[in-house]
Amino acid sequence: MAWMLFWLLALAGCACGAIYLIAKTVLAPLPGEWSVPLRAGPLQLQAGVPTMIRLATAPWVGPLLDGRRLATRAGPVRLAWQAPSRTLLLHCAPCTITPAGLGQQRVVLQDVRLSLRRQGLWLDGELASGALRATWRGELGAQQLKIELRLPPSEIADAYALFGAAIPELARARIDGRFALQAELSLPGGPLRLAPQIEGFQVSGLGTEVFAAARSACSRRSSRLTADSWLARAVIAAEDQRFYQHPGYDLAEFSAALGRNQREGRIARGASTLPQQLAKLLVTGDERSPVRKLRELLYAVEMEQTLGKPRMLQLYLSHAPWGEGLCGAEAAAQHYFGQRAHTLSPAQAVWLAAMLHHPAQHAQDWARTGRIDVARAQWVLAGLQGVPRRQRAKLVQELDQVDWAAPALRREE
Repeated sequence: MAWMLFWLLALAGCACGAIYLIAKTVLAPLPGEWSVPLRAGPLQLQAGVPTMIRLATAPWVGPLLDGRRLATRAGPVRLAWQAPSRTLLLHCAPCTITPAGLGQQRVVLQDVRLSLRRQGLWLDGELASGALRATWRGELGAQQLKIELRLPPSEIADAYALFGAAIPELARARIDGRFALQAELSLPGGPLRLAPQIEGFQVSGLGTEVFAAARSACSRRSSRLTADSWLARAVIAAEDQRFYQHPGYDLAEFSAALGRNQREGRIARGASTLPQQLAKLLVTGDERSPVRKLRELLYAVEMEQTLGKPRMLQLYLSHAPWGEGLCGAEAAAQHYFGQRAHTLSPAQAVWLAAMLHHPAQHAQDWARTGRIDVARAQWVLAGLQGVPRRQRAKLVQELDQVDWAAPALRREE
């Protein structure tokens, strides 16, 4: 009996070894081919991705995958095979993704459905989640997969519905408008290019009209800043140069930020407009996540209607963080220069606006060295609108020549 058990175990071991060798041979990547590691229990092999795609969509392999379930980094994926159209279906529910260029925070979608057909080196299918459905096509090469995706005009409310309870505002907000999307992506590791279009985006029901009479707790003094003051203009140049042109969001800035963040592999550039930053200061907080950005967008779009540009700018100047525990332009002007915000010189206003980029870090460096980041201040100055060339040149010199004594030393004097 013991010998029989021994031989059965030996045969099973040989069978497993044979299966492993066959899989290793069949899936082995060609020289230079895009490959990924596959693990099955204690066994691991390197598999060519183009080879796996060709096999998975072959009519003699597809039926073997029908009803299978895979454990992936995104979540459990169930496979199905449609024989008449030779289509492989993948259903991920729930599905966790990390949006490219938007940080490391992951987003959970309740379900994502992907269909995949192949004709030679060409792939196509549909990508769907909730009520949204996009078509895609791809070209399969040895080293990469080039993908083009098109989402036809769809309801913005349907896109927000994908995130469910993660966005509590959906319970009371009315969201109107449509959006369309074209995207290009090269796998593995290629950049994601997005070309979004938005029409008729309107939001109501969030109650942002109460901010019309809101008072800031950042300073006991009421601000005398106006929209044409040096500090207000410098803040727009530093934080949102198209403030008076956009409807609360800036698609051009979003695309530019997405590209840079992907190239550098980190959040190197933000795309938030002043209304979105105001929403963060007043409502959503500063947690870094794509979902928080979507919440800010709702408030920004509604505030465009309920508050208008002048009041939003005023509220931002009254609440913006300026380092060393300060918030609001009046508190910052008094702390750093000992004067009211509306009396700041052009150079002082430009530097305070430049600090908003990284207020805590700029304040710390300024206090330690007694010098400002002149390059950053000059960048803000270059974005100031309505400044004649001769005056701009004079301000550039002034930024270099002003005695930027550290605030702590100035207060001791």
